[in-house]
Amino acid sequence: MAKKNNSAAVSCMKEDDLIVITGAGGFIAGALARYFRKQGFTRIRAIDKKPLPQWYQQIEGVECLCMDLSNEGNCRRACQDAVEVYNLAADMGGMGFIERYRIECLRSILINTHMIESAYRAGARRYFFSSSACAYNIELQKDKNSRALKESDAYPAMAERGYGWEKLMSEMFCQEYYAERGLETHIARFHNVYGPYGTWAGGREKAPAAICRKVIEAKNENSDEIVIWGDGNQTRSFMYIDDCVKGIDMIMHCDKLIATPVNLGSDRLVSINDLVSIVVGIGGITLKRKYDLNAPKGVAGRNSDNTFIQKVLGWQPNTPLEEGLKNTYEWIEQQYKDRKAGKQTVN
Repeated sequence: MAKKNNSAAVSCMKEDDLIVITGAGGFIAGALARYFRKQGFTRIRAIDKKPLPQWYQQIEGVECLCMDLSNEGNCRRACQDAVEVYNLAADMGGMGFIERYRIECLRSILINTHMIESAYRAGARRYFFSSSACAYNIELQKDKNSRALKESDAYPAMAERGYGWEKLMSEMFCQEYYAERGLETHIARFHNVYGPYGTWAGGREKAPAAICRKVIEAKNENSDEIVIWGDGNQTRSFMYIDDCVKGIDMIMHCDKLIATPVNLGSDRLVSINDLVSIVVGIGGITLKRKYDLNAPKGVAGRNSDNTFIQKVLGWQPNTPLEEGLKNTYEWIEQQYKDRKAGKQTVN
């Protein structure tokens, strides 16, 4: 098969090897299905519990199954004949969701335990788990100027309640399945992925999409105000979706990263106020800022230390934040217009 876009998978797999991607009715996993389809892979099984009409993306030539993967039987069906399994399924969202619905986030561990066992039983060659920067010790994130987090900072463990602990425990499952049973596992800790085809309304959206939507709403409703959660001084790094899926491919197919958690994110630290300024500039309007100090706001500061991934893979994000936000804003603006016109939209 001809190599396309320097895909690491192309050098490791045949074009008719079955790739299973869970959570594929959502944002990142949907983009991953599209990425592998563009590489020429002909057998991709995409799975999500949402009804098919509610999937964010349906990729032509991809087998789409609607199944709840908290059920072990469904996981075994999902993994049947799989060569590679990418588990990105989770009940999650932005800070507004993960702070309010910790039990739902914790229950995703059922998906993770059933999926990795099913992948092992099916004889899958490789298994990928999407972890999160929420697995890091929150004691290291109490200042907006906190140092960037390196992989070893997950221990001693003090993960974010609910979602973070579920991720950290599932990482351990991946490490032990390799140590005890020989299943090759790969683990990426995502740092705030954003871009088109993501959640932008309804309570599960993350900061970049939420701010884009608020600016678009203000512009269309002739409002002169935007509400910001917290004091706006919280700091984060944000990674564009195209950089994310490329990183997943490289991590999955690197022998030096077996059963080894690795950061996958941008190391450019920005405040929420800075993020608002960029989006307001894209929107071409001026807005007064109102700060909701009682809203969920997460840790004070979080950034990705990319020393390890750059050393091992030479990977770094290629999409500037301003460019990625412009693409995201334009997509959400079209979604907003379509919804007002009564057309079906993502979420």
